[in-house]
Amino acid sequence: MNRQQEYVLRTLEERDIRFVRLWFTDVLGTLKSVAVAPAELEGAFGEGIGFDGSAIEGFSRVSEADTIAKPDPSTFQVLPWAHADGAQHSARIFCDVFNPDGSPSWADPRHVLRRQLNKAADLGFSCYVHPEIEFFLFKSLDTNGAEPVPSDNGGYFDQAVHDSAPHFRRNAIEALEAMGISVEFSHHEGAPGQQEIDLRYADALSMADNIMTFRYIVKEVAMNNGVWASFMPKPLRDHPGSAMHTHMSLFEGDSNAFHDADDEYQLSTTAKSFVAGILRHAPEFSAVTNQWVNSYKRLIGGGEAPTAATWGRANRSALVRVPMYTPNKASSRRIEVRSPDSACNPYLAYAVMIAAGIKGVQDGYELPPESEDDVWTMSRRERRAMGYTDLPGSLEQALDAMEESELVAEALGEHVFEFFLRNKRREWREYRNEVTPYELRNYLAL
Repeated sequence: MNRQQEYVLRTLEERDIRFVRLWFTDVLGTLKSVAVAPAELEGAFGEGIGFDGSAIEGFSRVSEADTIAKPDPSTFQVLPWAHADGAQHSARIFCDVFNPDGSPSWADPRHVLRRQLNKAADLGFSCYVHPEIEFFLFKSLDTNGAEPVPSDNGGYFDQAVHDSAPHFRRNAIEALEAMGISVEFSHHEGAPGQQEIDLRYADALSMADNIMTFRYIVKEVAMNNGVWASFMPKPLRDHPGSAMHTHMSLFEGDSNAFHDADDEYQLSTTAKSFVAGILRHAPEFSAVTNQWVNSYKRLIGGGEAPTAATWGRANRSALVRVPMYTPNKASSRRIEVRSPDSACNPYLAYAVMIAAGIKGVQDGYELPPESEDDVWTMSRRERRAMGYTDLPGSLEQALDAMEESELVAEALGEHVFEFFLRNKRREWREYRNEVTPYELRNYLAL
């Protein structure tokens, strides 16, 4: 038994933890959990917990259903919920998923991301990310298809009085930081009921774990405040959707590989090639960073969501933005990718984004000219005349681009790649078969 495992077992005993929740995600990013008693955890560290992989989206076929979840002791945290006696009696640990022969499961999203991080490490790079996570608070999610009612009528940076949840953000941040998840900023976003909480940068795998924990914590805190949290990309027709703008940087040891003090933009050759990789492959990986039919209602409408594969300094209509808040601070040189939404699977999303950027670095992609235009207001013809590549306008278009992508297939692995495509093709077929309220309003009287 290693020191981390010993620390976990000792903490369970000292703090009288009675339930340990073992977490992992399916291919679509849904959080899965199995609770074990503390007495069973030592055995789980050694042998794992067996479960039926065929019952989990994308994991395995019935004929090969035996799957093993092994807890990663480095992810141990006590959950912040106090019981009637004032003590905290539950903890969580993320798991890696294995086959019975001890090999990593190719369907495990953590494994998919770890493979990309190992490839970056082989080139001498560590990847750090910092997401800005947007979401909505609604008075109810039980709307029977009608538009939900936001918890407040605030706007961007408003010191909004949350009619239904006045202490929500404070409570959410306290809960997150109690679990060791550092919060950098929080504020009201542009739409009624829309919130943003930015997490402090961390390595990409830890951050993906943090994002899954974030969603769980936010939903629990919202319910405790009498409202409901939604990470749906575009729940309100006339207001912006919820993004997960992600800041990214590569480090070589303690040095920021994206910084070059002598460059006009203070971007290194590595950074420029990484951005070029993101731009070139963005249409191919959009189905992963924006995986729902509803995701494209956000992307086609502007509202600070990118519509074309462009980059620019401080240009919020671009797909990739180079923040210029601290131009002379080497450690802060980073890029911001603005297409992902808050409902993506963060493990898979970060895996394909890193794969695209690293491909650009390895093959020496040339960065196209900076966009200084307001891309949102340009017509499709104008974007093409400027040489800009449009991002997919629907899930179907995104899946078509993904299906032809060698990069995404390699990044996800054959199993996840094929399952993801099949699942999302089915979603698109089901959506196309729906008769929507819009159609009934406009065509029923014909």
